[in-house]
Amino acid sequence: MTESPCRPEHFARLDDDADTLFYSMPRKVVHIDETAIAAVKQFFRETLPADGVILDLMSSWRSHWPDGFPKQRLVGLGLNAEEMADNPDLDAYVVHDLNAVPRLPFEDDTFDAVVLTVSVQYLTQPILVFRDVNRILRPGGPFAVIFSNRMFPTKAVAIWRALNDQQHSELVAAYFHHASNFVDLATQNRTPFGLTYNDPVYIVMARKASLPGQG
Repeated sequence: MTESPCRPEHFARLDDDADTLFYSMPRKVVHIDETAIAAVKQFFRETLPADGVILDLMSSWRSHWPDGFPKQRLVGLGLNAEEMADNPDLDAYVVHDLNAVPRLPFEDDTFDAVVLTVSVQYLTQPILVFRDVNRILRPGGPFAVIFSNRMFPTKAVAIWRALNDQQHSELVAAYFHHASNFVDLATQNRTPFGLTYNDPVYIVMARKASLPGQG
């Protein structure tokens, strides 16, 4: 997907009311099954810097942080304070609506890594958000976008609803490309294949360029 996925109609939603209304009530449910959660935890353990300062973007009541994995600080940014207050892994949290204000309320070069877990389908201005994630990452820091095949369909953007899983990976890769200043773009399929059905786990990630213009 080389053309910019920026047309307004791509980001129309069935429910276009303010997200603050939809998420005003806590929704303390997990969006992937236990085996998929275990796969996400293993990915974090293998990929995220130990003892790092990490941002959990579009956070809620669970971050799927690996048991015993050392961190300096895990900060959540989401829409419901009650959900994030109930998250045992967060050291701090910020209530912020990315669809209303895509600029993140953090200083440049604040975080060692940023993760976005099973929520990218709700972003209405994803390239602006990805660009600002790059700003708040420290050079070389990873930004990992994890997704499955579940969603709140009324809040997912039109382009996400229209695509299949492979095309979702291509779409997220296009977000990284058009945000610029990311390097080492890679996709992974971390679906825990077994004898029974497991929720799929897909990952698209890249790193902030260490030098200006490297990406």
